[in-house]
Amino acid sequence: MKYIRPISAGFSVIKRYRARMTLYIAVAWTFVDSVFYLFRLTYRQPEYALFQEKTVTTIILREANVFFLSMVMAYFLIFLLRDFFGNISLWLKMLLRTIILVLVAITMNFFIHSTYVMLIDKRPIAAAIRSFYERTFESGWLMEKTPEWIILFVLTQLWIEINEKYSPGVFFDILLGRYTQPKDEKRVIMFIDMKDSTSIAEKLGHKDYYKFIRDFIFHISTGIMEYGGRIYQYVGDEIVISWPQTRSNARKAIYALIEARKQLHKHLQDFKSGYDIIPEFKAAIHVGVVTIGEIGVLKRDLVMSGDTMNTAARMRTACNELNQKFIVSKDFIDLVKLSSYQVESLGPIEMKGKNSSVELFALKI
Repeated sequence: MKYIRPISAGFSVIKRYRARMTLYIAVAWTFVDSVFYLFRLTYRQPEYALFQEKTVTTIILREANVFFLSMVMAYFLIFLLRDFFGNISLWLKMLLRTIILVLVAITMNFFIHSTYVMLIDKRPIAAAIRSFYERTFESGWLMEKTPEWIILFVLTQLWIEINEKYSPGVFFDILLGRYTQPKDEKRVIMFIDMKDSTSIAEKLGHKDYYKFIRDFIFHISTGIMEYGGRIYQYVGDEIVISWPQTRSNARKAIYALIEARKQLHKHLQDFKSGYDIIPEFKAAIHVGVVTIGEIGVLKRDLVMSGDTMNTAARMRTACNELNQKFIVSKDFIDLVKLSSYQVESLGPIEMKGKNSSVELFALKI
């Protein structure tokens, strides 16, 4: 099986994700602005409205300005303001970001106004500045627009926070009610666990161990997501990942494991100098049917259950017992069609809680 490089080497999965979010936000804001603008043109035309002419040219010019400057504002929000305020409460971060975005929105509207005045009305920049001041601060325009902006910016930030909490893609599944009733799906399941976590925790103490785990999970997750792995759950130092069950995704699971190891190795010196510990991990991969559904009352979550999940968890535990780093099941081998030199049979293994043994293989990567 030939190893394939991650998509767009040098442009990390996190940057690609944030770039997509920037585009989605710009498109969404432009759409919302278009709806409000057409509503105002159709049902009421305030005297301070900028685009008085109802022509295709003015509409295209306005929305092109809105889209471009929405991209700039979304870039501010996603890339520059994401971690700008450090470790303060979420509500305060959202408040400060919203204030900044409102100021940027006023600047954005200055550019829209100036473009219209100079290109459509054919007036000089001085006239554009003067009319912008009159329209913004001497009419009801700013009082009307500010609540709209605040609602839009707050909802956008909530969407970002919720989407990242549930992992990209999961939020929309929950929003659309895909798993309000449990569904059986075929998935590739991977369990990753840090080696010797108990002894590391004793050596570092609670706070340093937390930082150590945070850094470990960040680098491992970055590698996993390079190949489309969806993070299902973090449990302490353990990561549970899934892909829809296809041969292509089964191969991606192996590539993701290799990439996770590479990402960790790139930062071994940081771990050595920061914690005087070199982290290692073990992993198990299995395939099969899992049942996915929402559970909870006041706190709802998306849960995967079934024999496939239980078997994968037991396999991860078996890594220690069998002194192996990476273990895969016979079902996974049959799906991905690995060569004999890439795996080593460990034979049928009895597992706690299972009536029959499971044939396991050591993955040689």
